[in-house]
Amino acid sequence: MESLKLNIFGMARYRGREGQFSFILHRLAGLGTLLFLAVHILDTSTVYFFPSLYEHAIDLYRSTPFMLGEIALVFAVIYHGVNGVRIAVFDLFFPDRWNVTTQRKSAYWSLAIAILLWLPAAFMMGRSLLVHNFGL
Repeated sequence: MESLKLNIFGMARYRGREGQFSFILHRLAGLGTLLFLAVHILDTSTVYFFPSLYEHAIDLYRSTPFMLGEIALVFAVIYHGVNGVRIAVFDLFFPDRWNVTTQRKSAYWSLAIAILLWLPAAFMMGRSLLVHNFGL
């Protein structure tokens, strides 16, 4: 049990630059996506059993905080996928190149690719937020 406690608390300590930030962002993106999927399955199941509760949930999801959360969720899904591909490519095809220098470069590249893929979706979703919630 002592080793588990050391691993949990040791994970929160700063040990690296891009590598640790990439690790933490990858884990948070995965957990956020998992949380969304669990809530989505739960609220979609209410359409048959409690239709009024489902309509209330849909109205709630159209509110500004939830729409901002959806924009963040899209980034989380894209980043998690891009970073997962980066890890898989290095682990499967280039394990000898898995060092600090290539890790730093590839972490920046995966973040840049994720942002570039996310920007069009964020623009469209943000425009929808402004039109539907603020009448702009």
